[in-house]
Amino acid sequence: MAEKEHISTFVKQPTALRMAEDILGCKWSFTVLQLVRQGICRPGLMERSVEGLTTKVLNERLRKLTRYGILQRLAYPEIPPRVEYHLTPFGQKFVGILDQLSELEEELRGETSNDQSGTVISSH
Repeated sequence: MAEKEHISTFVKQPTALRMAEDILGCKWSFTVLQLVRQGICRPGLMERSVEGLTTKVLNERLRKLTRYGILQRLAYPEIPPRVEYHLTPFGQKFVGILDQLSELEEELRGETSNDQSGTVISSH
């Protein structure tokens, strides 16, 4: 019985690797993070900035990123209501890791293109 409790706790609290997998597995989550980094913090502007991004998908991604603690939702008591999303300190670290992955991908692409051009790539 204690084992079942441990499993349900594990499932409820995702690890950083599971979060990365979930976010990287969805092109829209990555897109939303890029928009926030560019200063596009309001959902309406996000939706208008990216062709194909629907309100439903955007709201799902924003909720997920907020639930993971990557984004912070700020609601202003105004009429009409105004909502903005910003990176949390954890979100800034997380995006830094995504940047490193992008750099690694570029490096690998460069090695692959060198390999295809006949250049020998040493593993040492």
